Amino acid sequence: MTIRRVASIGLLAMVPVSIAAEALHWGDLAVFVTSAVAILPLAIWLSTATEELSLVFGPSIGALLNAVFGNATELIIALVALKAGLVDIVKASITGTVMANLLLALGLSMLVGGIGRQEQEFKPVVARVNGSAMTLAVLAILIPSLAVLSGGQEAESTESFGAFVAWVLLGVYALTLLFSLRTHRHLYEVAEADLGEDQAHAPNPWLWLTVLVAATLALAYESELFVGVIETVTEGFGLSALFTGVVLLPLLGGTAEYLTAVSMARKNKMDLSVSVALGSTLLVALLVVPALVLIGPLLGHPLPLSFDVYELVAVITAVVVSNLVTIDGRSDWLEGVLLLAAYLILAAGFYFQSA
Repeated sequence: MTIRRVASIGLLAMVPVSIAAEALHWGDLAVFVTSAVAILPLAIWLSTATEELSLVFGPSIGALLNAVFGNATELIIALVALKAGLVDIVKASITGTVMANLLLALGLSMLVGGIGRQEQEFKPVVARVNGSAMTLAVLAILIPSLAVLSGGQEAESTESFGAFVAWVLLGVYALTLLFSLRTHRHLYEVAEADLGEDQAHAPNPWLWLTVLVAATLALAYESELFVGVIETVTEGFGLSALFTGVVLLPLLGGTAEYLTAVSMARKNKMDLSVSVALGSTLLVALLVVPALVLIGPLLGHPLPLSFDVYELVAVITAVVVSNLVTIDGRSDWLEGVLLLAAYLILAAGFYFQSA
Protein backbone atom coordinates (compact mmCIF):
# COMPACT_ATOMS: atom_id res chain seq x y z
CA MET A 1 0.00 0.00 0.00
CA THR A 2 1.41 3.38 -1.02
CA ILE A 3 2.12 6.24 1.36
CA ARG A 4 -0.56 8.28 -0.40
CA ARG A 5 -3.18 5.57 0.21
CA VAL A 6 -2.17 5.14 3.88
CA ALA A 7 -2.32 8.91 4.46
CA SER A 8 -5.67 9.25 2.68
CA ILE A 9 -7.16 6.52 4.88
CA GLY A 10 -5.63 7.70 8.15
CA LEU A 11 -6.58 11.35 7.72
CA LEU A 12 -10.23 10.42 7.17
CA ALA A 13 -10.43 10.24 10.96
CA MET A 14 -10.44 14.04 10.93
CA VAL A 15 -13.91 14.08 9.33
CA PRO A 16 -15.76 12.95 12.49
CA VAL A 17 -13.34 15.01 14.60
CA SER A 18 -14.24 18.16 12.66
CA ILE A 19 -17.95 17.40 13.06
CA ALA A 20 -17.42 17.01 16.81
CA ALA A 21 -15.43 20.26 16.93
CA GLU A 22 -18.37 22.11 15.38
CA ALA A 23 -21.10 20.36 17.38
CA LEU A 24 -19.33 20.63 20.73
CA HIS A 25 -18.16 24.22 20.15
CA TRP A 26 -14.44 23.60 20.54
CA GLY A 27 -13.73 26.98 18.99
CA ASP A 28 -13.13 28.42 15.55
CA LEU A 29 -9.47 27.44 15.45
CA ALA A 30 -10.26 23.78 16.16
CA VAL A 31 -12.93 23.75 13.46
CA PHE A 32 -10.56 25.47 11.04
CA VAL A 33 -7.70 23.02 11.56
CA THR A 34 -9.76 19.82 11.65
CA SER A 35 -11.89 20.69 8.62
CA ALA A 36 -8.80 21.78 6.64
CA VAL A 37 -7.05 18.49 7.39
CA ALA A 38 -10.25 16.56 6.60
CA ILE A 39 -10.44 18.18 3.16
CA LEU A 40 -7.03 16.73 2.17
CA PRO A 41 -7.95 12.99 2.18
CA LEU A 42 -11.39 13.72 0.71
CA ALA A 43 -9.72 15.51 -2.21
CA ILE A 44 -7.41 12.53 -2.72
CA TRP A 45 -10.30 10.04 -2.67
CA LEU A 46 -12.31 12.18 -5.07
CA SER A 47 -9.38 12.31 -7.48
CA THR A 48 -8.70 8.58 -7.10
CA ALA A 49 -12.34 7.68 -7.74
CA THR A 50 -12.34 9.81 -10.89
CA GLU A 51 -9.17 8.12 -12.16
CA GLU A 52 -10.53 4.62 -11.43
CA LEU A 53 -13.87 5.31 -13.13
CA SER A 54 -12.02 6.72 -16.14
CA LEU A 55 -10.31 3.33 -16.51
CA VAL A 56 -13.70 1.58 -16.33
CA PHE A 57 -15.62 3.75 -18.81
CA GLY A 58 -12.84 4.57 -21.28
CA PRO A 59 -11.29 7.84 -22.45
CA SER A 60 -14.46 9.55 -23.72
CA ILE A 61 -16.53 9.13 -20.56
CA GLY A 62 -13.36 9.48 -18.53
CA ALA A 63 -12.77 12.90 -20.06
CA LEU A 64 -16.28 13.97 -19.08
CA LEU A 65 -15.72 12.70 -15.54
CA ASN A 66 -12.49 14.66 -15.37
CA ALA A 67 -14.31 17.71 -16.72
CA VAL A 68 -16.83 17.50 -13.87
CA PHE A 69 -14.74 16.10 -11.01
CA GLY A 70 -11.13 16.80 -12.05
CA ASN A 71 -11.08 20.04 -10.08
CA ALA A 72 -14.19 19.41 -8.02
CA THR A 73 -12.39 20.19 -4.76
CA GLU A 74 -11.42 23.68 -5.88
CA LEU A 75 -14.88 24.25 -7.36
CA ILE A 76 -16.76 23.10 -4.26
CA ILE A 77 -14.66 25.21 -1.88
CA ALA A 78 -14.98 28.22 -4.19
CA LEU A 79 -18.77 27.82 -4.53
CA VAL A 80 -19.21 27.55 -0.76
CA ALA A 81 -17.03 30.63 -0.25
CA LEU A 82 -18.91 32.51 -2.98
CA LYS A 83 -22.24 31.60 -1.38
CA ALA A 84 -20.88 33.02 1.90
CA GLY A 85 -20.03 36.28 0.12
CA LEU A 86 -16.25 35.83 0.26
CA VAL A 87 -15.80 37.16 -3.28
CA ASP A 88 -12.28 38.51 -2.70
CA ILE A 89 -11.07 35.18 -1.35
CA VAL A 90 -12.57 33.34 -4.33
CA LYS A 91 -10.92 35.71 -6.82
CA ALA A 92 -7.60 35.34 -5.01
CA SER A 93 -7.93 31.54 -5.07
CA ILE A 94 -8.13 31.63 -8.89
CA THR A 95 -4.80 33.44 -9.00
CA GLY A 96 -3.33 31.11 -6.38
CA THR A 97 -4.46 27.95 -8.16
CA VAL A 98 -2.78 29.00 -11.41
CA MET A 99 0.40 29.87 -9.49
CA ALA A 100 0.38 26.62 -7.52
CA ASN A 101 -0.23 24.36 -10.53
CA LEU A 102 2.25 25.99 -12.90
CA LEU A 103 5.00 26.91 -10.46
CA LEU A 104 4.64 24.80 -7.31
CA ALA A 105 3.36 21.47 -8.69
CA LEU A 106 5.40 21.61 -11.89
CA GLY A 107 8.46 22.85 -10.00
CA LEU A 108 8.25 20.07 -7.43
CA SER A 109 7.77 17.51 -10.20
CA MET A 110 10.84 18.68 -12.12
CA LEU A 111 12.93 18.89 -8.94
CA VAL A 112 11.95 15.48 -7.54
CA GLY A 113 12.00 13.78 -10.94
CA GLY A 114 15.32 15.34 -11.90
CA ILE A 115 17.27 14.28 -8.82
CA GLY A 116 19.74 11.60 -9.90
CA ARG A 117 18.99 12.14 -13.61
CA GLN A 118 20.66 14.38 -16.18
CA GLU A 119 17.30 15.40 -17.63
CA GLN A 120 13.81 14.13 -18.36
CA GLU A 121 11.83 14.32 -21.57
CA PHE A 122 8.13 14.84 -22.39
CA LYS A 123 6.09 15.75 -25.44
CA PRO A 124 6.44 19.51 -25.95
CA VAL A 125 3.38 19.65 -28.22
CA VAL A 126 1.07 18.87 -25.28
CA ALA A 127 2.65 21.64 -23.23
CA ARG A 128 2.37 23.97 -26.23
CA VAL A 129 -1.35 23.31 -26.72
CA ASN A 130 -2.11 23.74 -23.02
CA GLY A 131 0.08 26.84 -22.90
CA SER A 132 -1.81 28.43 -25.79
CA ALA A 133 -5.16 27.79 -24.13
CA MET A 134 -3.90 29.19 -20.82
CA THR A 135 -2.65 32.29 -22.59
CA LEU A 136 -6.17 32.80 -23.95
CA ALA A 137 -7.57 32.45 -20.43
CA VAL A 138 -5.13 35.07 -19.14
CA LEU A 139 -6.26 37.41 -21.92
CA ALA A 140 -9.88 36.78 -20.92
CA ILE A 141 -9.30 38.03 -17.36
CA LEU A 142 -6.85 40.72 -18.42
CA ILE A 143 -9.24 42.72 -20.62
CA PRO A 144 -12.04 43.29 -18.04
CA SER A 145 -9.40 43.95 -15.37
CA LEU A 146 -7.78 46.63 -17.52
CA ALA A 147 -11.16 48.27 -18.06
CA VAL A 148 -11.52 48.63 -14.28
CA LEU A 149 -7.89 49.54 -13.54
CA SER A 150 -7.93 52.28 -16.17
CA GLY A 151 -10.78 53.93 -14.29
CA GLY A 152 -13.19 53.63 -17.18
CA GLN A 153 -15.58 51.18 -15.50
CA GLU A 154 -16.61 49.88 -12.11
CA ALA A 155 -16.06 46.19 -11.35
CA GLU A 156 -19.81 45.58 -11.27
CA SER A 157 -20.24 46.99 -14.76
CA THR A 158 -18.09 44.22 -16.25
CA GLU A 159 -20.52 41.46 -15.21
CA SER A 160 -22.19 41.19 -18.63
CA PHE A 161 -18.83 41.10 -20.37
CA GLY A 162 -17.63 38.54 -17.82
CA ALA A 163 -20.60 36.30 -18.61
CA PHE A 164 -19.82 36.57 -22.33
CA VAL A 165 -16.18 35.67 -21.68
CA ALA A 166 -17.28 32.72 -19.51
CA TRP A 167 -19.35 31.23 -22.33
CA VAL A 168 -16.46 31.70 -24.77
CA LEU A 169 -14.07 29.91 -22.38
CA LEU A 170 -16.53 27.04 -21.95
CA GLY A 171 -16.73 26.74 -25.73
CA VAL A 172 -12.95 26.66 -25.96
CA TYR A 173 -12.83 23.96 -23.27
CA ALA A 174 -15.29 21.84 -25.25
CA LEU A 175 -13.05 22.19 -28.30
CA THR A 176 -9.97 21.19 -26.28
CA LEU A 177 -11.82 17.99 -25.36
CA LEU A 178 -12.55 17.40 -29.05
CA PHE A 179 -8.88 18.04 -29.83
CA SER A 180 -7.54 15.66 -27.18
CA LEU A 181 -10.12 12.89 -27.63
CA ARG A 182 -10.78 12.91 -31.37
CA THR A 183 -8.80 14.92 -33.88
CA HIS A 184 -5.38 14.79 -32.13
CA ARG A 185 -5.76 11.98 -29.67
CA HIS A 186 -2.42 10.47 -30.74
CA LEU A 187 -0.64 13.35 -28.99
CA TYR A 188 -1.94 12.16 -25.61
CA GLU A 189 -1.47 8.40 -26.06
CA VAL A 190 1.82 8.29 -24.13
CA ALA A 191 0.26 9.84 -21.04
CA GLU A 192 -2.77 7.54 -21.30
CA ALA A 193 -0.49 4.53 -21.61
CA ASP A 194 1.50 5.61 -18.55
CA LEU A 195 -1.68 6.01 -16.52
CA GLY A 196 -3.01 2.64 -17.63
CA GLU A 197 0.31 0.95 -16.83
CA ASP A 198 0.46 2.59 -13.42
CA GLN A 199 -3.06 1.35 -12.58
CA ALA A 200 -3.09 -2.06 -14.29
CA HIS A 201 -6.15 -3.59 -12.66
CA ALA A 202 -9.92 -3.90 -13.13
CA PRO A 203 -11.68 -1.36 -10.88
CA ASN A 204 -15.10 -2.05 -9.36
CA PRO A 205 -17.35 0.65 -10.87
CA TRP A 206 -20.03 0.53 -8.16
CA LEU A 207 -17.44 0.81 -5.40
CA TRP A 208 -15.80 3.85 -6.98
CA LEU A 209 -19.14 5.49 -7.82
CA THR A 210 -20.02 5.19 -4.13
CA VAL A 211 -16.65 6.66 -3.16
CA LEU A 212 -17.15 9.49 -5.66
CA VAL A 213 -20.57 10.46 -4.30
CA ALA A 214 -19.56 10.06 -0.65
CA ALA A 215 -16.37 12.08 -1.06
CA THR A 216 -18.23 14.85 -2.90
CA LEU A 217 -20.92 15.14 -0.21
CA ALA A 218 -18.38 15.01 2.63
CA LEU A 219 -16.22 17.57 0.86
CA ALA A 220 -19.17 19.95 0.52
CA TYR A 221 -19.90 19.63 4.25
CA GLU A 222 -16.28 20.10 5.30
CA SER A 223 -16.01 23.11 3.00
CA GLU A 224 -19.01 24.67 4.77
CA LEU A 225 -17.27 24.20 8.12
CA PHE A 226 -13.96 25.54 6.81
CA VAL A 227 -15.38 28.59 5.05
CA GLY A 228 -17.55 29.43 8.03
CA VAL A 229 -14.53 30.19 10.21
CA ILE A 230 -11.84 31.09 7.69
CA GLU A 231 -12.16 34.87 8.01
CA THR A 232 -12.15 34.86 11.81
CA VAL A 233 -9.16 32.53 12.13
CA THR A 234 -6.97 34.02 9.40
CA GLU A 235 -7.60 37.57 10.62
CA GLY A 236 -6.56 36.40 14.08
CA PHE A 237 -3.21 35.35 12.59
CA GLY A 238 -2.90 38.64 10.74
CA LEU A 239 -3.49 37.09 7.31
CA SER A 240 -5.49 38.98 4.71
CA ALA A 241 -8.22 37.57 2.49
CA LEU A 242 -5.89 38.00 -0.47
CA PHE A 243 -3.09 35.90 1.02
CA THR A 244 -5.55 33.30 2.30
CA GLY A 245 -7.08 32.87 -1.14
CA VAL A 246 -3.79 32.88 -3.03
CA VAL A 247 -1.85 30.46 -0.83
CA LEU A 248 -4.05 28.48 1.57
CA LEU A 249 -7.07 27.47 -0.54
CA PRO A 250 -5.08 26.21 -3.58
CA LEU A 251 -2.90 24.05 -1.33
CA LEU A 252 -6.00 22.41 0.13
CA GLY A 253 -7.81 21.94 -3.15
CA GLY A 254 -4.86 20.79 -5.26
CA THR A 255 -3.21 18.26 -2.97
CA ALA A 256 -4.30 15.23 -4.98
CA GLU A 257 -3.04 16.66 -8.28
CA TYR A 258 0.28 17.71 -6.73
CA LEU A 259 0.89 14.24 -5.30
CA THR A 260 0.06 12.58 -8.61
CA ALA A 261 2.29 14.93 -10.63
CA VAL A 262 5.27 14.50 -8.28
CA SER A 263 4.93 10.71 -8.00
CA MET A 264 4.73 10.32 -11.79
CA ALA A 265 7.79 12.54 -12.23
CA ARG A 266 9.77 10.43 -9.77
CA LYS A 267 8.86 7.36 -11.85
CA ASN A 268 10.27 9.19 -14.90
CA LYS A 269 6.83 9.55 -16.47
CA MET A 270 7.09 13.24 -17.22
CA ASP A 271 4.48 13.16 -19.99
CA LEU A 272 1.87 12.26 -17.40
CA SER A 273 3.30 14.59 -14.76
CA VAL A 274 3.26 17.61 -17.09
CA SER A 275 -0.20 16.68 -18.35
CA VAL A 276 -1.54 16.59 -14.78
CA ALA A 277 -0.06 19.97 -13.81
CA LEU A 278 -0.98 21.79 -17.03
CA GLY A 279 -4.29 19.98 -17.48
CA SER A 280 -5.41 20.93 -13.98
CA THR A 281 -4.62 24.57 -14.73
CA LEU A 282 -6.55 24.33 -17.98
CA LEU A 283 -9.58 22.97 -16.13
CA VAL A 284 -9.46 25.89 -13.71
CA ALA A 285 -9.06 28.52 -16.43
CA LEU A 286 -11.56 27.15 -18.93
CA LEU A 287 -14.10 25.40 -16.70
CA VAL A 288 -13.95 26.37 -13.01
CA VAL A 289 -13.64 30.13 -13.58
CA PRO A 290 -16.51 30.31 -16.12
CA ALA A 291 -18.66 28.16 -13.84
CA LEU A 292 -18.05 30.51 -10.91
CA VAL A 293 -18.82 33.56 -13.07
CA LEU A 294 -22.10 32.09 -14.32
CA ILE A 295 -23.25 30.57 -11.01
CA GLY A 296 -22.25 33.56 -8.86
CA PRO A 297 -25.37 35.67 -9.65
CA LEU A 298 -27.58 32.70 -8.76
CA LEU A 299 -25.93 32.59 -5.32
CA GLY A 300 -26.46 36.32 -4.85
CA HIS A 301 -22.76 37.17 -5.14
CA PRO A 302 -21.59 37.81 -8.73
CA LEU A 303 -17.91 37.19 -9.43
CA PRO A 304 -16.53 39.99 -11.61
CA LEU A 305 -13.52 39.15 -13.79
CA SER A 306 -11.55 42.09 -12.48
CA PHE A 307 -8.26 41.51 -10.69
CA ASP A 308 -5.76 43.92 -9.19
CA VAL A 309 -2.36 44.61 -10.74
CA TYR A 310 -0.42 42.21 -8.52
CA GLU A 311 -2.81 39.34 -9.24
CA LEU A 312 -2.53 39.99 -12.97
CA VAL A 313 1.27 40.08 -12.80
CA ALA A 314 1.30 36.84 -10.81
CA VAL A 315 -0.91 34.97 -13.29
CA ILE A 316 0.97 36.31 -16.32
CA THR A 317 4.31 35.42 -14.72
CA ALA A 318 3.19 31.87 -13.93
CA VAL A 319 1.93 31.26 -17.47
CA VAL A 320 4.93 32.82 -19.22
CA VAL A 321 7.56 31.12 -17.02
CA SER A 322 5.90 27.68 -17.28
CA ASN A 323 5.58 28.06 -21.06
CA LEU A 324 9.28 28.92 -21.37
CA VAL A 325 10.34 25.98 -19.19
CA THR A 326 8.19 23.38 -20.99
CA ILE A 327 8.57 24.55 -24.59
CA ASP A 328 11.61 22.34 -25.35
CA GLY A 329 10.15 19.11 -23.93
CA ARG A 330 13.06 18.68 -21.50
CA SER A 331 13.43 19.33 -17.79
CA ASP A 332 15.99 18.99 -15.01
CA TRP A 333 16.11 19.63 -11.28
CA LEU A 334 17.43 23.18 -11.67
CA GLU A 335 14.40 24.21 -13.73
CA GLY A 336 12.29 22.83 -10.90
CA VAL A 337 14.17 25.00 -8.43
CA LEU A 338 13.62 28.07 -10.62
CA LEU A 339 9.87 27.45 -10.77
CA LEU A 340 9.70 26.96 -6.99
CA ALA A 341 11.70 30.15 -6.45
CA ALA A 342 9.25 32.06 -8.65
CA TYR A 343 6.34 30.67 -6.59
CA LEU A 344 7.96 31.61 -3.27
CA ILE A 345 8.70 35.15 -4.45
CA LEU A 346 5.15 35.71 -5.69
CA ALA A 347 3.60 34.18 -2.54
CA ALA A 348 5.84 36.30 -0.31
CA GLY A 349 4.85 39.34 -2.35
CA PHE A 350 1.18 38.71 -1.59
CA TYR A 351 2.01 38.30 2.10
CA PHE A 352 4.00 41.51 2.42
CA GLN A 353 1.58 43.42 0.20
CA SER A 354 -1.24 42.69 2.62
CA ALA A 355 0.80 42.90 5.81
